[in-house]
Amino acid sequence: MKVQKRHRLPFEILFEDDDIIVIDKPAGLLTTHTHLAGRYARETQPTAENFLTDYVRKGQWKSIRRVWLVHRLDRETSGVMMFAKSERVADFYRSDWANLTEKTYLARVRGAMDGECGVFESYLKEDRDGYKVRSVGPSAGGRLAKTEWRTLSAARGTTLVEVKLHSGRKNQIRVHFSEAGHPVVGDVKYGGPKAERMYLHSLELRIKSPRYPNPFRAEVDWR
Repeated sequence: MKVQKRHRLPFEILFEDDDIIVIDKPAGLLTTHTHLAGRYARETQPTAENFLTDYVRKGQWKSIRRVWLVHRLDRETSGVMMFAKSERVADFYRSDWANLTEKTYLARVRGAMDGECGVFESYLKEDRDGYKVRSVGPSAGGRLAKTEWRTLSAARGTTLVEVKLHSGRKNQIRVHFSEAGHPVVGDVKYGGPKAERMYLHSLELRIKSPRYPNPFRAEVDWR
C-alpha cells in the first residue's frame, strides 16, 4: 500500500505494509537518538525513528506501538531507509541483513577515480571514542568490509560513482573512498572538501523476497 507524505513528517514514506515502513530520509536528520539521558529526552529528539513511532501511534501517546530500527544511515546521508513494525520482523532482517538485502548508493567524490570500476576491501574498526572509523590489519579486531563502485560521470574535479555494499559497516563508504584519496564531497570529517551538504545518497534498497519484488528507490537531484 502506497502512502502519501503526511504534513507532520519531514520526509516521504515510499512504502508501507503490516511489516515495514520505507522512507526517503533527508540529509541532516538523525536516524535514531544520540546518547541522551532520560527516556523523555530520547523519545522527543527529532529523529526518523521518533517521527515514525509518533506516526504509527496516530497521536495517541499512551499507545505501545512503535517502529524498530533495522539499519542506519549517517545523519548527513539521505535516501532509502527501512524500519520494521515489530520486533520479530526487525530481528529477522538484522540477523542476516547483508544476505537479505542489496543496497545501492550514489556518491560524489573528489578527483578522478583510477579506472571505471573497482572494489575496496579492508577491515574497519572504530576509534576508542567511537567518532571515526579506519582500516586496520586483519588481526587488529576490525570487521571485514567490501565496497564495490563504478564511475558514472565526472565534472569540475569530482566523480559521481555508484556504490554497492557487500557489508554494512559504520561509515564504510566514507572511509574507503577517503583512504583511497577520493573523499566524499562535503564529508569534512574524513577529509572531503566543504560543500552545502555531504554528497552521499542511499539510492535503492532491494529486499531478496518474493513479497517485495520491486526495489525501493529514492531519486536525488544532484547528479
